[in-house]
Amino acid sequence: MAADDDFFVGYLNAVPRRLTIFLVSTAVVSLVMAAAFSFALGVGTADPGDGRFVGGNANLQKLTGYIDTQPYPILRTVPSANGETRAIPLTGLAKFGVEGKAEEFEGQLVDVEGFFIRRGDLEMLNVRGWVNRIAVKATEADLNDEQLSFDPAASEPMGRWRLVGEICDGKCSGGVMRPGDGIAHLACADLCLLGGVPPVFVSTGEIEGNRFLWLANEDGGPLPEEFYQYVALRIGVEGEVERRDDILVFKIDLSTVEVFS
Repeated sequence: MAADDDFFVGYLNAVPRRLTIFLVSTAVVSLVMAAAFSFALGVGTADPGDGRFVGGNANLQKLTGYIDTQPYPILRTVPSANGETRAIPLTGLAKFGVEGKAEEFEGQLVDVEGFFIRRGDLEMLNVRGWVNRIAVKATEADLNDEQLSFDPAASEPMGRWRLVGEICDGKCSGGVMRPGDGIAHLACADLCLLGGVPPVFVSTGEIEGNRFLWLANEDGGPLPEEFYQYVALRIGVEGEVERRDDILVFKIDLSTVEVFS
């Protein structure tokens, strides 16, 4: 055997140089790969939301607009100073929506107070108390001519889509509960949805930057209770998508649901 052969005998307490370089290189590469994998896993994890109402009591919001009651109460705000209009889904206290109360004000200019719930492109207003009508005098004093004559734009059709994701309630999915999705949250989500909290489809992919789509049935009305059996499951489903100001509404077709194991 040649004198420079890399032959290692443990009890001699000497590791050949080439073997030492190999072991050190392998250890360094393994550490770098582990760190890169950990970073990618952290970056790829969805933001769970901050679990609180944005800003607390000091930042109670007051917004003005008209309420769409379909598929769930949505405030269509009057134009801001820069002409921007928004569509903001509404929810009530605890595990309740505001469907019954909002119906009284459909088609009327109203003032709504509440706290924002935000997560990614999901944003909704947790109404404080109930919706209050703006008095005619207050409307004339506080709003300009453009706002007084404001008429919410019709929804913009965006075609038929097949999406993969999960049905959640918009409130808990927005970060009010953690976890706000998955099987661990199933019972809580069912209670919220039965109480009238608007449902949201959390998509694995994006449509023009949106991962959260507010849900409706094929006719644009509330989600049928038959769909509650699919809450917290990963499903594939087809339906028409439409834009309402700055939110997307997904009008899903029950007959197209596919559950993934």
